[in-house]
Amino acid sequence: MFDSLSERLEGVFKKLKGRGYLKEEDVDVALREIRLALLEADVNFKVVKDFISRVREKAIGKNVLESLTPGQQVVKIVHEELIELLGSKNEKIQLSPNPPTIVMMIGLHGSGKTTTAAKLANLFKKHGRRPMLVAADLQRPAAVDQLVTLGKQIDVPVYARRDEKDPVKVSKEAIVVARNTTRDIVIIDTAGRLHIDEELMQQLKAIKEAVNPHEVLFVADAMTGQDAVNIAKSFNEEIGIDGVILTKMDGDARGGAALSIRHVTGRPIKFMGIGEKIDMLEPFHPDRVASRILGMGDVLSFIEKAQEAVSLKEAEDLQKKLLEETFTLEDLKEQLRKIRSMGPIENLLSMIPGMGKQLKNVRIDEKEFVRIEAIINSMTPEERRYPKIINGSRKKRIARGSGTSVSDVNRLLKQYKEMKRMMKMIKGKKGKFRLPRFMPF
Repeated sequence: MFDSLSERLEGVFKKLKGRGYLKEEDVDVALREIRLALLEADVNFKVVKDFISRVREKAIGKNVLESLTPGQQVVKIVHEELIELLGSKNEKIQLSPNPPTIVMMIGLHGSGKTTTAAKLANLFKKHGRRPMLVAADLQRPAAVDQLVTLGKQIDVPVYARRDEKDPVKVSKEAIVVARNTTRDIVIIDTAGRLHIDEELMQQLKAIKEAVNPHEVLFVADAMTGQDAVNIAKSFNEEIGIDGVILTKMDGDARGGAALSIRHVTGRPIKFMGIGEKIDMLEPFHPDRVASRILGMGDVLSFIEKAQEAVSLKEAEDLQKKLLEETFTLEDLKEQLRKIRSMGPIENLLSMIPGMGKQLKNVRIDEKEFVRIEAIINSMTPEERRYPKIINGSRKKRIARGSGTSVSDVNRLLKQYKEMKRMMKMIKGKKGKFRLPRFMPF
């Protein structure tokens, strides 16, 4: 998401930064291009109009135009206004002082509501909470089974009544069960439709009135652009929502929904889905998303992901092995696994400032990680510890066992040797070095 918008904005800012002096007309030309870029990204017209008006008001000020770096000042203003547009700060779910906190998920069918409910439960569980899922979508036959399957996957209980047709009754019963089993978060997955209708709205209103949820979260498919914004507006007017979860943010969407939905509904985006896997739900940070849009990367999110994958003790153990030159192929395999657990490699690299542009149209083959792991798994424990003993016949055996070729084995051994050489050089130049706390390799 945001790739085409980022590219357009980068072109505009490049022109501005290249000038030592800016006139009001220069700013107007740049803002016209920014306006077109936002409209092409499917951002709501009124949102674009207000955004450009606020940026222009600040950008044509005397302090900006007569500063030493007027182009950079304009970029700074656009960045600040983008953050404001996206919601200023990360809005968390408000937990009830008297558990359980009840979270009601609403949205149209196909937005990823059921999967997102499980992702949210998984996120709460990671933070030490005891969530429970409620299968209150009784319209779609497979919805209950889907939620039960997802619950088993993350080891979170699911309250389901296949013999009951009243979602209000199921929801009320679930709250009683949650209190009796000391569950502190209850996430209710409600029914959706392919379109908004009166029957759906009445059902959701009845559930909301019966359980009095602390949070009503609207789940929207970011790929649907302005449709998602208009639907969110309708749900907010009819039901009343406390926040939005945008799904499929990793898809080939233009980003209009993310940039419009808060301004139109007045409700914050609280989470975003960045992939299909159950752990791919992230808190929505307006400042970080704005930085990604402007090609500034998102180092904080990268560090947080790395810290989740690697504990402090693991980082210290790895550093010790690097210093003592006892880093083996087994260690390499383990580090690659940790990197893969952090999410798609392209997503990770795009968080590093400057990498997004360099990696444009580059597709990283994650099968290479699988291939490397298969090769290492085909080695004996001794070969993993002492790769120098791997001769021609051993290479043939390893290749056969891993379903690869001898050239693949040679390539891995060469890369490992090169990596060890580089580490030795770093150690030699600096005497000692400290591995950053957040690095998973």
